[in-house]
Amino acid sequence: MDTWIVFLIVALVAFLIEIATPTMFFLSFSIAAVFCSVLGIFTDNYNLLIPVFVILSILLVLFLRPLLNIEPSKEAKEYFDSQYINKEAIASTDINYFTGRLTIFDETWEARTLSEEAPEIKKGDKVIIVKHNDLTMFVKKKGRK
Repeated sequence: MDTWIVFLIVALVAFLIEIATPTMFFLSFSIAAVFCSVLGIFTDNYNLLIPVFVILSILLVLFLRPLLNIEPSKEAKEYFDSQYINKEAIASTDINYFTGRLTIFDETWEARTLSEEAPEIKKGDKVIIVKHNDLTMFVKKKGRK
């Protein structure tokens, strides 16, 4: 098999892994493999291509992630700022850590308490929305700290 095809297959596999795990780690290998694939058109010397692949991969891992401002040590934010935070709503059903619904602005949303230890909120109680995660609102009973 031609050298350039081998590196092109490595690039494709690394790219597919990157799509499955968006960490910007395997993208470096994919870019390095594409570069070596182009070099492989001109030479079949693995003694040249493999060190180029390794060095380029290391450099891309070290410099591509900071360039794109990706910090693996930083925890992902598990909720986002929304118009609902700190707003008052009404519990449509009983709300606990596992299940519940609330109504706000004539909309009905999934609702949960912040922890298992939090007391259950009864239907009809007023709640304050503390967090908003996807389609779920995390609430506390109004007047409770």
